[in-house]
Amino acid sequence: MKTLRRLLFWLVFTPLLIFILVQAYFFAQICWWINHNPSSTSFMRHQLEVLQEKNPDAKLQHKWVPYARISNNLKRAVIASEDDTFSEHDGVDWEAMQKAYQKNQKKGKVVSGGSTITQQLAKNLFLSGERSYLRKGEELIITYMLEFCMDKERILEIYLNVVEWGVGIFGAEAASQHYYGISAAALGPAQSAKLAVMLPKPRFFDKNTGSAYLQRRTDIILRRMNAAELP
Repeated sequence: MKTLRRLLFWLVFTPLLIFILVQAYFFAQICWWINHNPSSTSFMRHQLEVLQEKNPDAKLQHKWVPYARISNNLKRAVIASEDDTFSEHDGVDWEAMQKAYQKNQKKGKVVSGGSTITQQLAKNLFLSGERSYLRKGEELIITYMLEFCMDKERILEIYLNVVEWGVGIFGAEAASQHYYGISAAALGPAQSAKLAVMLPKPRFFDKNTGSAYLQRRTDIILRRMNAAELP
């Protein structure tokens, strides 16, 4: 009986200890990134592995630029397109998640995530691309860690520097150079709106920059941009 109780204790205690240690690691890493820029993310490393399976010499296009050297046009466009309540919520837009859930239930598959910019950053920094309730739960925990440790400006700065914008293209500076041959600081309203619209399917739009949908959606975001509140 004593052996059974000891076994049950370790079966419960060991996973709990591992869970706590993993969260402590995530929290410590986020605290470090308050004043230090991440050189890569879990998602970036995964995409590099995928590219190197086809070409061992493949490299990512990525260059970090500070918040002040990213056009306000792009900041407004990304907020308008991806998370229009970014400056107001505490990391999670529960109403948007509910709408996404209902939409997915109606379609019978995952077609919308309802994720905020902070949630997307949490996923990119630490998690895999798989879709599961367990991964979503971890994403929420990391999201609240980010919001607790960082202000909105820092969250947006990191997001704009690590988000995927095409095949092997990460961050605003690399995207600006790749698509327009200019720096992220020089992006105009229309260019910024188009880049923002590419974010949900960057690899697809990288190969389909003349998409009719892309242009229609760009026009919509262009009209919404001025209403976007910057942190």
